[in-house]
Amino acid sequence: MKPASFCWLSSAVLAAYGVLVVANNETEEIKDETAREACPLRLESRGKCEEGGECPYQVSLPPLTIQLPRQLGRIEEVFKEVQNLKEMVNSLKKSCQDCKLQADDSRDPGRNGQLSPSPGSLGEADDNRVRELESEVNKLSSDLKNAKEEIDLLQGRLEKLNLVNMNNIENYVDSKVANLTSVVNSLDGKCSSKCPIQEQIQSRPVQHLIYKDCSDYYTIGKRSSEIYRVTPDPKNSSFEVFCDMETMGGGWTVLQARLDGSTNFTRTWRDYKVGFGNLRREFWLGNDKIHLLTKSKEMILRIDLEDFNGVKLYALYDQFYVANEFLRYRLHIGNYNGTAGDALHFSKHYNHDLKFFTTPDRDNDRYPSGNCGLYYSSGWWFDACLSANLNGKYYHQKYRGVRNGIFWGTWPGISEAQPGGYKSSLKEAKMMIRPKHFKP
Repeated sequence: MKPASFCWLSSAVLAAYGVLVVANNETEEIKDETAREACPLRLESRGKCEEGGECPYQVSLPPLTIQLPRQLGRIEEVFKEVQNLKEMVNSLKKSCQDCKLQADDSRDPGRNGQLSPSPGSLGEADDNRVRELESEVNKLSSDLKNAKEEIDLLQGRLEKLNLVNMNNIENYVDSKVANLTSVVNSLDGKCSSKCPIQEQIQSRPVQHLIYKDCSDYYTIGKRSSEIYRVTPDPKNSSFEVFCDMETMGGGWTVLQARLDGSTNFTRTWRDYKVGFGNLRREFWLGNDKIHLLTKSKEMILRIDLEDFNGVKLYALYDQFYVANEFLRYRLHIGNYNGTAGDALHFSKHYNHDLKFFTTPDRDNDRYPSGNCGLYYSSGWWFDACLSANLNGKYYHQKYRGVRNGIFWGTWPGISEAQPGGYKSSLKEAKMMIRPKHFKP
């Protein structure tokens, strides 16, 4: 058994070097000549294969012959299956390469580096489908843009409706409180005998303890243009404002004033939010305060302007509302009347209505290539960019370069200046509001 064991191991080693099994009684050849001389052996099938069965194999090791299990005959079948699979993979690979070459041959470089289909090519249907998809994408993009504009418009209408409804509710509550106060003050002689002192109480006029704006002070008899403290919303702190009690009957709450250039209006978002300047000279009241004032009542806006030639004109708008900071202090203005021209509704492309507030450090305008507030040195409700800017730089004389002065686009003669020539800035500007239904 020792020689048999040795030769069996030798046959396993020789198989690792590439023994080829040959069916149908063909003798298996050993390619390694050195191995042949070391251990001459033969692997062959014995006799004919049984019908539907497996062919038996035997190994001849002179002078020893060992009968192998017939299951080893399946090695040949495995080799054949592997070979078939390899041929199938090569065939599929060649087919893929042919398809790719055919697709590349059917397309020629077109203009602008794009690919255009060759007439009658197999890729023409695919190209048509690509163009259809591009057309659909472009249409969807256009529809999305139109939908966004409609949403912005609807949002503006919703804010206006909300403003009107809130004003109606607040006015209704105020009127009910006033009526109740009047009833309480008019009670006389209606108490029981336990409160005889009440009979001596006389009716007293209703007195407002909270003044929402300058018109409330005017109502109680204040006629001097001065600084007063107002509380537009009881949930927020009160603050001081300058009241104009002379212009057009009085009762105006001043939001902004430009007189002499003593205050710098090239400010940050934070500055425009809380306000800055001197209430008796030049100032910006503050966007938070302007929002509270316009939220408490339905307001109108008056703008008074004067140039260095002494010409004085005004613009009057029958609605004025500024949203809160969350809505970026969006501007809502109504119909125009006056002598200065409607610069806030200058044209389709220069319209400040429904625009967000922009400062040099906070870009909310519609100009896609830059910040209008930074370019024109102010905070304002810029479009893309402006037809009016009352917070521009103060120039005491004509200037050249960027039109970043105090500007009103419909001012007489303002459009006569050449792009590279001298430009004029306004000498004075004032913005102020009062309730729409106020009667001096």
